[in-house]
Amino acid sequence: MIELYHCVDARSFRALWALEELGLTYRLHVLPFPPRIHRPDYIEQNPLGTIPLLVDGEVRMTESGAILQYLATRYGPTPLAVGVDEPDYGLWLDWLHRGEATLTFPLTIVLRYSQLEPEERRLQQAAGDYTQWFLSRLRHLTRALRDREWLCAGRFTMADLCVGYALLLARTLNLEHKFSPDISAYWDRLITRPGFVAAKAAQGSDHAGPIA
Repeated sequence: MIELYHCVDARSFRALWALEELGLTYRLHVLPFPPRIHRPDYIEQNPLGTIPLLVDGEVRMTESGAILQYLATRYGPTPLAVGVDEPDYGLWLDWLHRGEATLTFPLTIVLRYSQLEPEERRLQQAAGDYTQWFLSRLRHLTRALRDREWLCAGRFTMADLCVGYALLLARTLNLEHKFSPDISAYWDRLITRPGFVAAKAAQGSDHAGPIA
């Protein structure tokens, strides 16, 4: 059975949402954040001390974007993946990885230096600079959504899920007032998906048994 180690609304939410979208059975372990501090025994599972950790038989993965690609291709065929023979295959990969490397990364710096560090170590300039980094790159998302409902292949895919998590984190940091109307409408479409709703419900408590 697939196992997912997860912290509420952290990067691991991508994997949880993906499991729900795919309708897979899994076991969820909800940990306090950050687990390397509050659950030192977790290091035995993941020496990095980070989440997510997805365990699927002998496979162990810790990169949230890679987990999405793995699940979509390993447990397909599924419309959540874009095939190599489809015109938008390259675009799918680009958005899938842009969601983490370009959109989520700067927000983690903002989160760290505005909220997570002790008061004396917080750096408002770093938080402000990386907020602007995120917002400048968010403009490309607005351009992409001007003539389409989803980012590629004319359907919801793992690329939308990956980018959608960046928007969730931005909202956690109270940046939703910076969303363009196109992005706000896109967010509304994302959060009404049954998979998103189910993932939000699943992370509310640790589950002793498998989740269907």
